[in-house]
Amino acid sequence: MSGLEAIRNFSIVAHIDHGKSTLADRILELTQTLSEREMREQVLDTMELERERGITIKAQAVRVAWRDHQLNLIDTPGHVDFTYEVSRALQACEGALLVVDAAQGIEAQTLANAYLALENDLAIVPVVNKIDLPQADPDAAAAEVAELVGEDPERVLRISAKTGEGVDLVLDAIVARVPPPEGAPDAPPRALVFDSSYDQYRGVVAFVRMVDGRFSTRQRLRAMAAGTRFEAEELGFFSPDRRPTPTLEAGEVGYVVTGLKDVSRLRVGDTLTAQELPAAEPLPGYKDVKPTVFAGLFPTDSDDYPALRDALEKLKLNDASLFYEPETSQALGFGFRCGFLGLLHMEIVRERLEREFDLDLLVTAPNVAYRVLTKAGEELEVHNPADMPREVELVEEPYIRATTIVPKDYVGSVMELNNDRRGRFHHLEYLSEERVLLTYDLPLAEIVYDYYDQLKSRTKGYASFDYDVIGFESGDLVRLDVLLAGDPVDALSLIVHREGAYARGRALVDRLRKEIPRQLFDVPVQAAIGTRIVARETIKARRKDVLAKCYGGDITRKRKLLERQKKGKKRMKQVGAVEVPQEAFLAVLNLDGERK
Repeated sequence: MSGLEAIRNFSIVAHIDHGKSTLADRILELTQTLSEREMREQVLDTMELERERGITIKAQAVRVAWRDHQLNLIDTPGHVDFTYEVSRALQACEGALLVVDAAQGIEAQTLANAYLALENDLAIVPVVNKIDLPQADPDAAAAEVAELVGEDPERVLRISAKTGEGVDLVLDAIVARVPPPEGAPDAPPRALVFDSSYDQYRGVVAFVRMVDGRFSTRQRLRAMAAGTRFEAEELGFFSPDRRPTPTLEAGEVGYVVTGLKDVSRLRVGDTLTAQELPAAEPLPGYKDVKPTVFAGLFPTDSDDYPALRDALEKLKLNDASLFYEPETSQALGFGFRCGFLGLLHMEIVRERLEREFDLDLLVTAPNVAYRVLTKAGEELEVHNPADMPREVELVEEPYIRATTIVPKDYVGSVMELNNDRRGRFHHLEYLSEERVLLTYDLPLAEIVYDYYDQLKSRTKGYASFDYDVIGFESGDLVRLDVLLAGDPVDALSLIVHREGAYARGRALVDRLRKEIPRQLFDVPVQAAIGTRIVARETIKARRKDVLAKCYGGDITRKRKLLERQKKGKKRMKQVGAVEVPQEAFLAVLNLDGERK
């Protein structure tokens, strides 16, 4: 069997920790893609961070052979922050393995990923994993999944990725149930760039899914949207290391070494075609993703600013959902305002910048994007609290629809948490006798800080959580400024709901009083809304005991020394600047963690 008929492109989707990467390991082992010596756990999680945290961050492609068929597998992340990564991978496939834990059943991200796969018209092969666990209930889990995807429970595969039981049946099911790719092998070539990376020596490496025609090594290629022209220095596929090959045919998944040194000239979602005999129209790309969480990234050493700019540019090539623009701060100097898909995404980007590019970074408090209508009738989108105008007519904040799946015993505590966070009840549904699906509408700003931690601790880790942004709604929001010695510190500004502003300001100044070291003069720390001070603390001056040498004698001598000290302090206050350590900025981040 040859050509398109022999190719199957599929993805593995599941909730976090349901066994995607382990199943990928067993598939590589069973198809003898890697020898026993090369095998290790989570082969496709190549990033050090992925292996440390035990999560998949980047989708990874690999080609395996099974019963005269070529199977292209793309392993995807499970966390809600990386849904965009999943949606890109799914567009390069015709089928998806939907993996569900036999002990836990359907979770929030299982639903989200199943709907993503259905939206892309993929053939879904449902798989119940971890049947070797003592608490596993494969039949109940199979019934749940079958109902979700409209399949007969008998056709749901029951496997154990850990022991390898049933994995051969999965590969047979892929060959039988996933359709071969559609494409015209003789048409002008078209390939979708679904991911890319940067190689220091060889430039941009584009990961492509060939749709029509074929590419050959040294062929002149063109990116249809960007208009960039280059020569294909090398073509190949992943097995799971890069394996060069002279051609890439229609239906195959592989990579193209472009030799481009400027990373901005090739974007994920672009279509590659030949310069001679190009295709008439590009493939449908990806819809632009909107970041939901914004934070400032500043190098602790201002000389590292150019290095940070280059690092962000290279990282954006590998992570298309990252957004950044330059910004300056009086307190922190030059840096970038970056947009992320969520808090985990923000944390991962920061860690990758620090590890892969050897940078030392300071991150400001995360916040969401607000829409503001000023009194002058101007409409603005505010990503940074310091840019919030004083005179506002209306402020709108993003709302999300949060889906939580939780054991019935914890429904009350989850509802209480959502009500505390200004949530609106939407829908409650029993998935089984034990498990409940709760839907709430919540302001995104309320889940940006520690919502996830609170949810996990209140439900002993049993809740699973997913959300979609549903739009903007107006709210009574105000800008809370922090003044140090009367001067506002832009990096510490926050946008908060008016009801919580006093408590937030009080906690903030109290925390800063503890974090900022004593100076040589008194420093007032104030939280203000506009011109109104809502909370104040004073950092007392360090004092030298000028009376140490005066024992006995006339009081006027002591008074003279104290007056002189007082004058010195006053003069110092006029010229001295308050030094704010990094811990003080981080204290703002941890404020919600302190909130009971």
